[in-house]
Amino acid sequence: MLTYPEIDPVAVAIGPLKVHWYGLMYLVGFIAAWWLALRRSTKPWSPVIKSEVEDLILYCAIGVVVGGRLGYMFFYNLPELLDHPLSLLRVWEGGMSFHGGLVGVMLATTLYARKIGTTFPALIDFVAPLVPIGLGLGRIGNFIGQELWGRPTDVPWGMVFPRDPELLVRHPSQLYQAFLEGLVLFAVLWWFSSKPRPRLAVGGLFVTLYGVFRFLVEFVREPDGHIGYDLFGWMTRGQLLSLPMIVAGIVLLVWSYRTQPLPEGRAGKGGNKAGRTQVKDGAQ
Repeated sequence: MLTYPEIDPVAVAIGPLKVHWYGLMYLVGFIAAWWLALRRSTKPWSPVIKSEVEDLILYCAIGVVVGGRLGYMFFYNLPELLDHPLSLLRVWEGGMSFHGGLVGVMLATTLYARKIGTTFPALIDFVAPLVPIGLGLGRIGNFIGQELWGRPTDVPWGMVFPRDPELLVRHPSQLYQAFLEGLVLFAVLWWFSSKPRPRLAVGGLFVTLYGVFRFLVEFVREPDGHIGYDLFGWMTRGQLLSLPMIVAGIVLLVWSYRTQPLPEGRAGKGGNKAGRTQVKDGAQ
């Protein structure tokens, strides 16, 4: 058994104001996405120019936060939402859903694609490789906050979380997710998207891999106490939500490689990037 490295979930406290590590992880994740997006915006096939990156990250950040909170309340805490609608605003109590955040980002990229004159497939392929770093950091935030821990285990790297009322040796499932959804998913997507791919192939691979990783880790992650198992006495809510992702991702990949051409250059149909660059440079 490994000793849990106790870290105060509150990173900074100034009087009544408390900044939690979990929130800081979100901030660092958005900063990392902004920096990576700036690098990718220089590629000839990028649908986004450098001056559009900041607004893109802002749109996506709003989508993550709003979609993540709505998704959590709808997928995991619907009775509370129906009984007390204002509980939706109590974000300081915790509760964010990846699947809701994904829907939020998809809506945000749809709106921003229309604003800059590109397409949703082009923009979602650009955004997908930026996401895993934030996912991994968020899971580390869960680990520091001692939440979403794993099921009881006898593996040598099991841990006792001090906030666990049962004080059982558990899988550090947050770290498994940080490794798979963060590091591994980022490495694969960054490599895969380093050269032009058919439209929605990058997005399809993201959805497929995340769904697979999440489905597997759920076998060692403690189900939500107020939900338990949804199907067959073993399938969790997270697995139930991930199955459609896996199917949709595979369908997207097959459809993409069978029907979609490679992205065109800056002056091609993927957003008329060259024209946008000239207009924006002139406005400065």
